[in-house]
Amino acid sequence: MVNSLPPELWSHIFGLAADEDTIFYPGLPTSMTQSSWARSLVTDWQLKTPRDSINMVQRRSYATKKSIISTCQSWRRLGLEFLVRYLFFNDPSKLRSLTALLASNPSLGWWTRRLHITHFLYERSPSLDDFEVALTSVLAQTPNLEIFIVDWPLSRAFGSIADTLGTHCKNLRTAYWHVPAELLPKVIWAVDALPLLVSLAVEFDAPLKDSDTLTLGSAQDVKLHLPNLQQLILRGYSAEFIEQASGWSLPLLRSFTFDFGSKCEDVPDVLSFLSTHGTSLLFLDLNCIPALDIRTILDLCPLLTTFSFNLDWKIAPIAQNADAGDGPIVLTNRPHEHIAHIGLHGLLFAFGVGLASAYATPDPLRSLLVQRTNDRNFAALTKASFPKLERVRVLSPTVLTDLERADGPQGSGMERWERWAGMCEGKSIRLEDCTGALLGTLPQEDEEDEDEEDDEEDDVLEDNEYSYTNDEEPVRPGGVGLSELRALLEECRRMSEEREDPPFALAYR
Repeated sequence: MVNSLPPELWSHIFGLAADEDTIFYPGLPTSMTQSSWARSLVTDWQLKTPRDSINMVQRRSYATKKSIISTCQSWRRLGLEFLVRYLFFNDPSKLRSLTALLASNPSLGWWTRRLHITHFLYERSPSLDDFEVALTSVLAQTPNLEIFIVDWPLSRAFGSIADTLGTHCKNLRTAYWHVPAELLPKVIWAVDALPLLVSLAVEFDAPLKDSDTLTLGSAQDVKLHLPNLQQLILRGYSAEFIEQASGWSLPLLRSFTFDFGSKCEDVPDVLSFLSTHGTSLLFLDLNCIPALDIRTILDLCPLLTTFSFNLDWKIAPIAQNADAGDGPIVLTNRPHEHIAHIGLHGLLFAFGVGLASAYATPDPLRSLLVQRTNDRNFAALTKASFPKLERVRVLSPTVLTDLERADGPQGSGMERWERWAGMCEGKSIRLEDCTGALLGTLPQEDEEDEDEEDDEEDDVLEDNEYSYTNDEEPVRPGGVGLSELRALLEECRRMSEEREDPPFALAYR
């Protein structure tokens, strides 16, 4: 049976069964990427973030690949390179074992396209800097690497990692780095050495020394040209990066995410960046506590189809009502002709649950002021300002989790939810939560069986999800039986039926 089909066809079948189209998609998740509900051992329900989802897909894919290569000798020969197409770890100590494996079989590294090291052990975990030699050795042996994601914070190791990427991984399309702010010069030179980058995400931790003493040295005012960069995500202390990037050439940039977290001081000059790069953007996500000039921003980005901002922002009324201070809020200077999807950050106080409930008694004025701001801003989401608006999505997983635990909005939050839902329904706008369901739709008991099945599958994968050695299971002699082939094809059919568009699809795809 196996000899009756060419190896290329088997490889295509294996790829469908292993869900590789999702794993190798170059786009990174954004705030508009859907979360999902799952059963929890601690609470009845918890939200799976997009990061949780892609990690689960990778674990499940690896289990499928192990089953394939364990079926028979023929499939094992076809599938060994297929097994190392992506490498996924939550324990960086296994990088040392991987180094030994690649050294013993150098050709295996040629097949690797994705390397993902996820941060799972938190405070109990060692520093990734302790595995600098092992990680750089792996990178040097994977010349066709296209996706390199490191959720773990990097410090002193980043310099040698960046040098190795620039020297050996010229095909890199996607990168996610987490570094202290003083390593910005090395980040700039690393980006300069990777001209094929399509998606870049950088999370900057607070500098280890006074930010006023930070210098860029030779990286100061370097005019980078990144001809293929389409998605840029910046988190944390990114002010200096944004200042430098305002002078770069990014002709294909279509998606920009700025996440300033809970910080309120030294806000980056986002307007200058958008003055340079905003005209080509289709996706813009601004998540920060200090209010930005939303009307000017939307003027600078005329082609946006998706826009996210913080509904807690205190936005000034239009000029003719500014003196009164209580005029209607208008989000645009002129109707924005392309925005169809709007995401809303903030809203922790909107529905009388979670944080709002805790603050209501000791500080009721604060809650009331934020809620009033939410109401005025939400009322500004009109067809007059956004003629093509189809969807408004509440983006905060915390808000949805609080609603689930409280069994829905409480107090005045219920009236607010009903009013907002009615406003959207009257304008033919869908009001959603971060799972893509209608806001107010909480998980039901009939979802339990499916989630329990997923949990059981995760438990099965837990012991061997990060292994990559080739001597763990006995291989059956002989050819592939009809039962194995039917099972594989059935898995392909099932996954094809369930598969939606890539969950991390860029907005402009």
